[in-house]
Amino acid sequence: MIVIAPSSELTPDQIARFIHTLGLNINVKETCYGANIEGPKSVVRKALAEVRKLDPNRIFSKVRAFPIGDERRCRAHHGSRPGFNQVEKEWRDLAMIDVGLCAADRGETCELPPRPKPLPVKRLKEIAEEVTK
Repeated sequence: MIVIAPSSELTPDQIARFIHTLGLNINVKETCYGANIEGPKSVVRKALAEVRKLDPNRIFSKVRAFPIGDERRCRAHHGSRPGFNQVEKEWRDLAMIDVGLCAADRGETCELPPRPKPLPVKRLKEIAEEVTK
């Protein structure tokens, strides 16, 4: 799966058309968030490397569990879309990742906030007992 950050000026159509111009032996399917590609691993990696050059901090990828057009997931075959909510959430978060990557490119650094201490088991039990009263 190739996912374009919402802050990118590229469109899924542009990504799909660009992949087609590479002339690689892979399948390409435009999606609402970018494109799905499949083929031999080495060819897919080559395509991803070329696509990322278009907008390095705003193009991301992840492995998709099902092949393009799989009847269990394809809406054309009335398949379910259980992973779409996860992709949608990840897509919204990409804008923040984009900002961080661009800041890192400029050499900016930041301190991470301290991690909160875990809730002690004793306090968790107290909360649970209060709720069940």
